[in-house]
Amino acid sequence: MDRNITLPITSEISEELHIGDYCYLNGVMYVARDAAHKRMDEALNQGKELPIPIDNAAIYYMGPSPARDNRPIGSAGPTTASRMDKYAPRLLDLGQKAMIGKGKRTKEVLDAVVRNKATYFAAVGGAGALLSKCIVSSEVVCYDDLGAEAIRKINVKDFPCIVVADCHGGNLYEEAIKEFQK
Repeated sequence: MDRNITLPITSEISEELHIGDYCYLNGVMYVARDAAHKRMDEALNQGKELPIPIDNAAIYYMGPSPARDNRPIGSAGPTTASRMDKYAPRLLDLGQKAMIGKGKRTKEVLDAVVRNKATYFAAVGGAGALLSKCIVSSEVVCYDDLGAEAIRKINVKDFPCIVVADCHGGNLYEEAIKEFQK
């Protein structure tokens, strides 16, 4: 099923989504990878506030290349989500509702997706140049010393992705394996 979703994502929106749904995201999401997630975790451990509003947030696991040709961003393909798995459950428990990346997630992350009525989307790896065309604006909001791993606030239009883990316990990767084995 094709879905057009306006960000931010709420629990109610997540509850309507099921694995295999093709979605087009529109609105504001944040970009953060390993180093930024580590810094956010350290901030929380020190009792500090997060540098971005986490409630109902969507975080895209991506490290962009430099912008060219009057574009807001360069190639913007997803990175392997499992590198954020040790941080994701905590952020989901704090209110994050969506993650966009590629690849499988741990049981702890999948349990947190269900527990928090969140969604894990996959974007197509290797399609960074095409995905960058869906990014209308991009600005570094914190950790600029991290370069490509700084946290960015991006505005997207018709950003394509697929639901691979839903809040009902569905896991598209596992279902695809079962289907293949038949």
